[in-house]
Amino acid sequence: MLVKEIMNRDVITVTEENTVEDVIKLLLEHNISGVPVINEEKKVVGIVTEGDIIFRSKKLQIPTYFTILDSYIFLESTKNFENDLKKMVAYKVTDIMTKKVFTVEQEATIEDIATLMTTKKINRIPIVDKGVLVGIVSRRDIIKAYAKE
Repeated sequence: MLVKEIMNRDVITVTEENTVEDVIKLLLEHNISGVPVINEEKKVVGIVTEGDIIFRSKKLQIPTYFTILDSYIFLESTKNFENDLKKMVAYKVTDIMTKKVFTVEQEATIEDIATLMTTKKINRIPIVDKGVLVGIVSRRDIIKAYAKE
């Protein structure tokens, strides 16, 4: 069975300019756990999930440091700290979204997408046709397809 046979074609999306509050409202209103982020050409540039939103409430881990003569010397990279802080105070989707998104062409098989979901621990995958978003498949969609067989 092909992905295009089970995908949801009515995809709720946001843009990088939407606010985090917009996303929260959409997730609750439509009882979904994530939305693709698209650009003007309807190409997927990111994804925002409940996990990204919950991330805002986690404890901030400050890198280990010590002081010498009123200077701070960090014992580890501050890059992760900076990224975490930016995500925690995010107002726009562009600051909170996951930018590394796995997409699948609509001609792929259910086995292909199931394998990707399990190996990468992904709950939903945007489906594209020549790079343009045409649908989305969640784990529940796959289970429903198996139930119909």
